[in-house]
Amino acid sequence: MTLVRELEQEDLPFEQVRRKYGIKGAWTVQAWVRKYGNGSRGKLIRVQKPEEINELKRLKERVRRLESALADANIDLALERAYTELACERAGVDPEEFKKKAAGQLRTRR
Repeated sequence: MTLVRELEQEDLPFEQVRRKYGIKGAWTVQAWVRKYGNGSRGKLIRVQKPEEINELKRLKERVRRLESALADANIDLALERAYTELACERAGVDPEEFKKKAAGQLRTRR
């Protein structure tokens, strides 16, 4: 499209081109550029130092490990709850009463 080529070659603002050609839709020109453009508009290029790249990799790996640890902790908690309920059932104890008693017996070291 001529309009898209002109916009990219002259690096014109979308709004200016929209008004010049009498296009009413606010996002029409952006959609045409995305669809028919050469990719020079709307691209984000980030320049990073090597230590920034390494930091990003390190942080992503840390997030991955923390998410894995959280998933493991949630599984452990679910198993513990299931075992507690099963033990209470076999002992003939109401699980809610057991929890209340156990919570009252917990003491912190001084």
